[in-house]
Order: sequence, then structure tokens, then C-alpha cells
Amino acid sequence: MAAEIVNPRSDSESRNGPTERENGAEPLDSFDPAFALHRGGKMAVQATVPIRDKDDLSLAYTPGVAKVCSAIAEQPDLVHDYTWKSSVVAVVTDGTAVLGLGDIGPEASLPVMEGKAILFKQFGGVDAVPLALSCTDVDEIVETVVRLAPSFGGVNLEDISAPRCFEIERRLQERLDIPVFHDDQHGTAVVSLAALRNAARLSGRTLGELRAVISGAGAAGVAIARMLVEAGIGDVAVADRKGVVSRDRDGLTPIKAELASFTNKAGISGSLEAALAGADVFIGVSGGTVPEPAVASMAEGAFVFAMANPDPEVHPEVAHKYAAVVATGRSDFPNQINNVLAFPGIFAGALQVRASRITEGMKLAAAEALASVVGDDLAADYVIPSPFDERVAPAVTAAVAAAARAEGVARR
Repeated sequence: MAAEIVNPRSDSESRNGPTERENGAEPLDSFDPAFALHRGGKMAVQATVPIRDKDDLSLAYTPGVAKVCSAIAEQPDLVHDYTWKSSVVAVVTDGTAVLGLGDIGPEASLPVMEGKAILFKQFGGVDAVPLALSCTDVDEIVETVVRLAPSFGGVNLEDISAPRCFEIERRLQERLDIPVFHDDQHGTAVVSLAALRNAARLSGRTLGELRAVISGAGAAGVAIARMLVEAGIGDVAVADRKGVVSRDRDGLTPIKAELASFTNKAGISGSLEAALAGADVFIGVSGGTVPEPAVASMAEGAFVFAMANPDPEVHPEVAHKYAAVVATGRSDFPNQINNVLAFPGIFAGALQVRASRITEGMKLAAAEALASVVGDDLAADYVIPSPFDERVAPAVTAAVAAAARAEGVARR
């Protein structure tokens, strides 16, 4: 008997209606181990102090807690020392761009947000709380997060659709004095840059000698382009569904007009396929399929980073025919571009020094540190380390903390 999963956004009864067992249906865990793992959620709150008797209780709660509250009221900065604020991140979404599933709503986003929170803990030692908001209006999201911010040391925005994500991040950064980081943008950019640095090193070239083409002008594509330019790429062009984003193209959104102002120095116009002719780097963050002849037209010794999941824009078997280095977003191929290599260490470093924000310099430092982990083991199938390499988080954390101090945003 097959199990039927009702779309939670198309059937209001599925939110509050009968459970599987009440309907007489077999639990979904019976058919799929993913459901079995998620039963009851993937997180819990755990105390860090014991409450064994009335003395412990009087210290952890009333009356002892009143002393701490009063001290913080008089000296607000003490909140960082006597609460968990400086070690906890809010993982905030509105459920509008969840993985490859799209706009599935806040409730359906929770398994992903819980997953993100446990990755923070597992790979960076950072506590995180998933917050799925039942609103999609930019003003409402900004105001909600601003009001929640006193409880947190940082905000990780997650799976919020473009172009709203750009404005939400910008406005929160302006209003809050804690790090606000949209991982879909910057985490992807940091890991992509680290892998590209090592690919260039493997081929004996510098970033300044490379021309890159990015497929996708959404959150990740814009952030990657910006970071590559900051890092000194020779040139980078970005293509969307209508072709290459260029200064002479009509009807550009404000975000794409800004993108055109600092990319595509060569003035390329037309299709993605046309832009790939002679290009040194392809970076895919859009989905779809790039025709094999377009890949074949790239420069000799090219790099193909096809990161769409589950289906890369260029299948590795095809990419390996023409490219010297191939990376994907999948764990079953070498060189996985995985955000978990970046965001835990970035937040750990920012929280360690109580940074007021995450700067471009901190992100560049994270990319350099991540690339350096590979070291002398550099090879075509190893330009980026594994998420399970225990050197990754400490290296990124230390580099980000040092950069924060150097840029004057550290407060300890």
C-alpha cells in the first residue's frame, strides 16, 4: 500500500486534521527511513547546569536569577557573559525557497531548519534555533526579526526567495548590531571561491587570469559574482533565463542593474551558451541543463562547478570530457560545494569576538582558510575538503575572528 503525502499549502485540513494512525494508515516511517529519522524532530533543549535539589533550583531560577537580571539591566553588555546570547544563532526562514522544493510554507520548511541548526552544532559548536515565520512581507519579516534579536547573537537567513532576500538582509544589517548572514548567498559564495582558488592553483594560474560564467542571477549567483570580483577574478558574466546580464540589456531589475555595473567587463551579450565559448570557469546555481557542445567550447583546462541538486547543470561524466576540475553540489561526487564548510565556522568566529556584523573581508578570509585546509594534498578530485575534515571549522573560525579584529568590527 502506498502512502499519500498531502501538499500542506494546498489542503488546510492537512495542517490540523487527523494523524496517520487516527486515519488507520500505516505511519510514513514504515515506508521510508527518512521519516523514521525525523519522527519527533531532530532537536531538543538540553540544560548546561544541573538542578538536583532546592539549592540548585534557587540558583538557576528564583531567587538567584534575579541578581543576574538586575546586573544585566544596569550593564546590558553583561547579557553576553551570563546568558547563552553570544553562542546562539536564529535560523530564520519564511519557507518560500526551500532547497529545490520552492515555496512550501513555514511548517514544511521546519525539517530543513532543524537540519541547519544541528549542522551549526555538529560542525561549529554553535547553538541554533529554527524560526519559521508565518509571513512573507518584507516589512513584516524585518520587524519580526528585529523584535526577536535580543535573544540571539546572530541571525542566519535561510531559504527566503529572491529578490526579497537581498532587501531583508540589507535592512536587518542596518538595524541590528549582530551578524546577519544569508547563507544561500554568502555560504555558497565562500565555498565556491575556496574551490576556485585551489583549482586555479592546481593549474598554475591566478584568479586574475580566469574568465568565469555563472548560470543563475538569484541569491547565490549574485553573491558568487560579487565575491569573485572582490577576490580579483579576471572577468565574470552572469546569465539568467533571458541571457547574459549586461549594461545594455533592457528591463533589468535594480539588483540585476547593480550586478551589471560590476560584472561582464568584456561586454558579452546573448545566451549562456555563447558566453561559455572560451570561458575558463562555469559555475551553475540555477538548475536546467547546459548543452554538451557549450561545455566543449570552453577553454582548455576549464573548471566546471555544476551545483544544482539533485541534477547538476552539467553531469560530471560530461564535464570530465572537457574540464580539468569538476565540482558539484552532491555528496556522491568528488569536490562537493557544500555550505556546511562555511557557515558554522563563520558564525563561530563572529560570535567568538562578538562581531557587530560579517564583512566582505571576513568572508574572503573564510574562503582563504577553507582553501588552505587542502594544502599539499591538492588534486583534481580534491580542491575542497570534506565537511567531516575536523580541520575545517577551526581554520575558518580563527580566520574570521582575526579578520573581524582587523576590520574593527570585533567587540572583544
